Amino acid sequence: MNNIYHVTTKLEWNVALQKGFYEAPSLKIEGFIHCSKANQVQGVLERYFKGKTNLVKLVIDTNKLTNKLQFDFSPSVNEEFPHIYGVINLDAVIEIINI
Repeated sequence: MNNIYHVTTKLEWNVALQKGFYEAPSLKIEGFIHCSKANQVQGVLERYFKGKTNLVKLVIDTNKLTNKLQFDFSPSVNEEFPHIYGVINLDAVIEIINI
């Protein structure tokens, strides 16, 4: 099992539970949902979620994804990050961790 992670708000996760899938705002804007490998989560929290509360970390089993997963290079941090090109099916989310 290969896991990747996505940080979102509890509110956005609750909306996903009602819709039956998770769709981050970046999907409409950039065409994919930003995710992280385990060692990248802390940096993402520091860069994009500093001072924010009511967050959850979604643990995503990549083997259960129904949409394309691709690793793309991010020149701003000089690393490759996992991106999901479509919505995240809820059964691929195997754990929700409050952060």
